[in-house]
Amino acid sequence: MRSLSSSPLAKRRWKNFKANRRAFYSLIIFLILTIIASMAEFVANDKPLIASYRGNIIFPIFSGAVTEDQFGGDEGLIAQYKDPAIQCLIITGGFIDCYDAPEIIIKNVSEGLIIDSDFHKGWMIWPIIPYSFNTINHDVVPAPGSPNKSHWLGTDDTTRDVMARVIYGFRISVGFAVVVVFVSSIIGIIAGAVMGYFGGWIDLIFQRVVEIWSNIPSLYIIIIMSAIFSMSFTLLTVLVALFSWTALVGVVRAEFLRARNFEYVRAARALGLSNFKIIFRHVLPNAMVATITMLPFLFTGAIGSLTSLDFLGFGLPPSYPSLGELALQAKQNLHAPWLAFTAFVVISVMLSLLVFIFEGVRDAFDPRKTFS
Repeated sequence: MRSLSSSPLAKRRWKNFKANRRAFYSLIIFLILTIIASMAEFVANDKPLIASYRGNIIFPIFSGAVTEDQFGGDEGLIAQYKDPAIQCLIITGGFIDCYDAPEIIIKNVSEGLIIDSDFHKGWMIWPIIPYSFNTINHDVVPAPGSPNKSHWLGTDDTTRDVMARVIYGFRISVGFAVVVVFVSSIIGIIAGAVMGYFGGWIDLIFQRVVEIWSNIPSLYIIIIMSAIFSMSFTLLTVLVALFSWTALVGVVRAEFLRARNFEYVRAARALGLSNFKIIFRHVLPNAMVATITMLPFLFTGAIGSLTSLDFLGFGLPPSYPSLGELALQAKQNLHAPWLAFTAFVVISVMLSLLVFIFEGVRDAFDPRKTFS
């Protein structure tokens, strides 16, 4: 059996997608942003990527909590790599004087002025953004801090770096949307396929169930659940997915109602193929265009739901780097316009790219659509 990559149909669809330049370039940009966000720990972190202490190469970014005595400091204290004293201990090989005047010693090391038998010069390589999403910079006064060379997009009202929170928040939003769309698509496609293919009383019963379920106020359910349980990423994903699958049912059902009396379906039945194979191997591929048409609405709806819930305070806990929480901070700090500008641009760009991409995917799957 030929693989999908060598299929003429797949090649034609990929060629059509690339011919849609807006969709193709949107995909490239979105993939670059997603790759950067997926490697957030290597891009924005308050721990060095790699360091050298007394000739030993260490990787603080992969290690957990490390005590200061491992660098010649006090016992029992957790090493904070942003602390100048800890940086001094690492680059000097454990000079105890680093607790008294770390900045002066670091300057002397860089100028080569330290001559000591116990001196072992070390070094550290930091990420591009030396702050994590929860790193508090006590040197920023007042808060929120405006953009500068240390904080490219400024800081929020707790002096956390906005750029770092945007990167981590982008990853959470995309991951949330992917999981929600995946789960809701499986449920919606199966329900719509069963309703449309079999029809009759099965279709009538499922229609009533879908009508009742789609009219349940999902926001109230989420508010009640957040009051009963401690909201988490998993719980919020499950709740949003449970109320998103109904968007696909009507489209899939209509396609199966239209296709179940086609000649190829009757031929498949006459050959003795099972209903399962007819539904998922013959009818569903022909219903993919209409199904894919709904995916951008599901993706943007999932991201919009997460952002809205976080903005209202019923979403993820405040410790999560959320774009909705950033928008809430922008509302609470109108004197810091960089917060509102950042939230608006990031959310707008993300949703626009997704719409352009799925628009191209829809056109690529449509056999009636041609590109010059």
